Amino acid sequence: MALDRLVSLILRGAELVFAAIVAGVNGEYLHQNKGTHGSQWRFIYTEVIAALGIFFALIWLIPFSSTFTHWPIDIILSILFWISFGVLVNLVGSSCGAVFNWNNVHPVHGDQCGKFKATIAFTFLCAILFLASALIGLLWTRKREHKARRADAVHHRRWYRRGHRHSVV
Repeated sequence: MALDRLVSLILRGAELVFAAIVAGVNGEYLHQNKGTHGSQWRFIYTEVIAALGIFFALIWLIPFSSTFTHWPIDIILSILFWISFGVLVNLVGSSCGAVFNWNNVHPVHGDQCGKFKATIAFTFLCAILFLASALIGLLWTRKREHKARRADAVHHRRWYRRGHRHSVV
């Protein structure tokens, strides 16, 4: 079935683009504020997770069936992006207005609060997409295991049928 491969390819492409946006906007902030902010560990953590997301999305963008078997790493990456989302939301708090007020959000031409919120938004989207990839991989793997077990059981029964015995004379 090609639908699962197509959906996986679209998800991996979106993961790559969104993680690159997170890395770019976050990297620009880190470049501009070299050691001047006390809580830069949050941005460094987010940058590392975005780099991991880019790396794995780029590798798994190649459409092989083994792409579906990496769903545990997708779950781990999703959890890591959720943690990044949480620490960034905790940092911004209400200092830039409501966290989910997206009026000034723009990854390039916005003010610093808008860039923070863009990073938060794309981190959230990365977490959702890696979770969706993990669920698709898990379902694909379960379906293949079920088919393999069923084929093995059919093959196993045929081997013991009486009508298929050959006598050695």
